[in-house]
Amino acid sequence: MRKMMIRFAGFLTALLLLTSSCDLLTQVAGTIDTGGGKLTTEQVVQGLKEALKIGTEIAVKNLNQTDGYFLDNLVKIDLPPETQEILSYARRVPGLDQLISDIVLQINRSAEDAVVKAAPIFSGAITSMSISDAWGILNGADSAATNYLRANTYNKLFVLYKPSIQASLEKPIVAGVSASQTWSKITSRWNMFANSAAGRVLQVRTMDYSLEEYVTHQALRGLFIKVQDQEKKIRTDVSARTTDLLRKVFGQG
Repeated sequence: MRKMMIRFAGFLTALLLLTSSCDLLTQVAGTIDTGGGKLTTEQVVQGLKEALKIGTEIAVKNLNQTDGYFLDNLVKIDLPPETQEILSYARRVPGLDQLISDIVLQINRSAEDAVVKAAPIFSGAITSMSISDAWGILNGADSAATNYLRANTYNKLFVLYKPSIQASLEKPIVAGVSASQTWSKITSRWNMFANSAAGRVLQVRTMDYSLEEYVTHQALRGLFIKVQDQEKKIRTDVSARTTDLLRKVFGQG
């Protein structure tokens, strides 16, 4: 009987400890002790947003330079895959080779010119973004916050950014000629060739393609790559944590 009482008392103690632990877990949910004080979910959210904002500002600054896109193989914008047929037969069309070289430089210069307009667009998207799994992102991969931003704001960013890209494509940025003008010449010469006797024999197709849509996608792709690089630096390099909040949030380990 005595043994049974002891066991029952032990069971009650364990149950009380378990209940107490559950209550304690409930009380501290959304916090973690970083060594310098508890880190709240709200601080994590703000830290992630600050990291993305700073990452975007640095990425924009680096891309908004001559050759920011053009000489960086990770983000350089080439002609769309739909132009493969044009490239294959370019030498058969007088002057087309040079126009193709010109357009590649011009669309990259346009992206370098337009990217400065991306900073406030990204800032607005980051500020209004609701981060549903802050802890998961904080403890996730080096690109987790950037990936979350891309997944949750890309369509909005595309719509807002496209007019800036279009305006830059229409600027006479290279030797007094715009990318839009060169693209018009390329498609015009190509379509003349496609409709010629030689073109019909070769069964090549005419080209009707929206350059601004393609360049907008590619410019955003490059920008996200660079934001991702900055996020990784903030996570792994103490010197990249330039604010108290970043040092607190990303210094938890």
